[in-house]
Amino acid sequence: MPLEIGLIGATGIAGRTMLAPAAMTNAHVRAVAASDAVRAKEYANQYGIEVVHESYAALLADPLVDAVYISLHNSAHHRWAVRAAVAGKHVIVEKPLCLTAEEVAELEFAADGAVQVTEAVATAHHEWQHAVRSFVSEGRYGVLRSVRTRMTFAEPTPGGYRDHPELGGGIFYDCASYWLQALQATVGLDVTEVSGESAFDGPNGVDRSFLATLHWPDTTATLECSTGPDHVSEHLFEFDGATVKLRNFLRPVVAALPLNLVVTPADGEREVISFAPVAYYQRQLADFVHSTSAHGCPGLTEAAARIELMEAIYADARRRKATS
Repeated sequence: MPLEIGLIGATGIAGRTMLAPAAMTNAHVRAVAASDAVRAKEYANQYGIEVVHESYAALLADPLVDAVYISLHNSAHHRWAVRAAVAGKHVIVEKPLCLTAEEVAELEFAADGAVQVTEAVATAHHEWQHAVRSFVSEGRYGVLRSVRTRMTFAEPTPGGYRDHPELGGGIFYDCASYWLQALQATVGLDVTEVSGESAFDGPNGVDRSFLATLHWPDTTATLECSTGPDHVSEHLFEFDGATVKLRNFLRPVVAALPLNLVVTPADGEREVISFAPVAYYQRQLADFVHSTSAHGCPGLTEAAARIELMEAIYADARRRKATS
C-alpha cells in the first residue's frame, strides 16, 4: 500500500517535492489544506488531489492520511510539525525544520520515536558527500583546512514571508540547512566556535546577505549567501595537498542532474569524478517513505544538531548588528 500524504500548504514547492515524485515512488498525495479554502480547492483541481480539508487541523484528523508535508512560512513549521506528530502522522517539513533548539526539543518530545520526522534537505546523502568524507577521513590529500560555500538565490517575491524576520524570512534560513547538512556529512558538526554577520538591511530588517563561519581545531568553514540575479551553489574544499570543487550542488528542478567533483592536486593532474544523474526530489520522497517503516528517528537527531548551530550563528549576527 502506498504511503498516503496530506499537504499542509498549497504551495509551488509541494508540486515539485511531493506531487511530481509521488508518481514514481510508493506514495500518494491524498489531501491538501491551505489557509485559503478557495486556493486549496483550485490547487486540488490543478493537481488532481482527491480531498480538500477546510483546515490544517481537519487534515491531521483524517484517519486515511499517514504522513504530512509541511511547506508553510518558516516560523510555522514547528507548530504544525508538533501537532502532526501528536496526531500520529509521519512528518516531512521544508527546511529549516525549526528555528530554535527549543522548538526541536519540543518536536522530539512530540514524536517520541513513534513517528518519523524529516527535514526536507533535498541535497542530503548524495554520493559526492560520501566521496569527500572519505578524502577527509583517509587523509588522502592531507588535512582539510577550509570549506568555502557560496549560494545565491533569486530575489524573493515582494511582500512574502521572506521579507519578514518574524516569519523566519531571510537568505540565511533559506541556505543554512543545505550548508550545514553538507558539513555534517563530510566533516561533522563538532565545532569549537561559530559566528555570523549580516547588515540586516532588507525589507523590515531581514537579511539579504549573510556570512556564517564555523571553526574546528584544524578547519574553518564559511557560507556566503545572498540574493541576486544568478543562481549559485558551490563548495570548495581546500586540503593541504589538493582542492576539491563542486558546482551546482543545488538546482531546484525535478529532472535528474549529474554532478562532478573536480580534484586539483598540488602536485598532480586534475581529476574529474562524475556521479550519475539524481532526481533530488524523487529520492528525497523515496527515502522518507522508506524511513516510515524504520525504528528510531535518526533524521530528526541529525536535524537537531544543524538547527542548534543555525540558531547560534543567527543570534551572533543579530548581536553584532545590535552593537555595531
